[in-house]
Amino acid sequence: MSRLLRFLPLVVLLAFVVAVAWRLSRPAEEEIRSQLIDQAVPAFALTPALPGKPGLASADLAKGQPRMINVFASWCVPCIAEAPLLLELKRHGIAIDAVAVRDRPDDVAAFLDRNGDPFERIGSDSESRVQLALGSSGVPESFIVDGRGVIRYQHMGPIEAEDLPELLRQWEAAK
Repeated sequence: MSRLLRFLPLVVLLAFVVAVAWRLSRPAEEEIRSQLIDQAVPAFALTPALPGKPGLASADLAKGQPRMINVFASWCVPCIAEAPLLLELKRHGIAIDAVAVRDRPDDVAAFLDRNGDPFERIGSDSESRVQLALGSSGVPESFIVDGRGVIRYQHMGPIEAEDLPELLRQWEAAK
């Protein structure tokens, strides 16, 4: 009997290692979603990221029509890849505003000159406060907000061509 008791700690340790390895191989959720889905956009007012283009405030998102908020940065390589698709969404009638994260006006202007400008408003979020308040975990990231200023959908990562039908569906649902 005492021989079996000597191996008991080893069996318990082995069971623990197997359980931990199994759990790590199957994470509960791969993406961290914003906790603000179906809640009002947090109150904010961002100064313009560029001269001649209006900044962005939460009040701009509650004027009766849905809007898309794109969180981006000129230094973000995936943001370059999604730029043509944002222009395509604009051609489909989606009103797009932007939050420029930790960026400089000259860099934002150069980015838009190179990649096109689908944005009606661009707010400068130099300290990522609004980005974090939205529950955004990185750039690029997009949110669809209904006409009352309630976040209805979150798209994490760069928008790709296969994402367009879902974004258009979510836009229609937010009307």
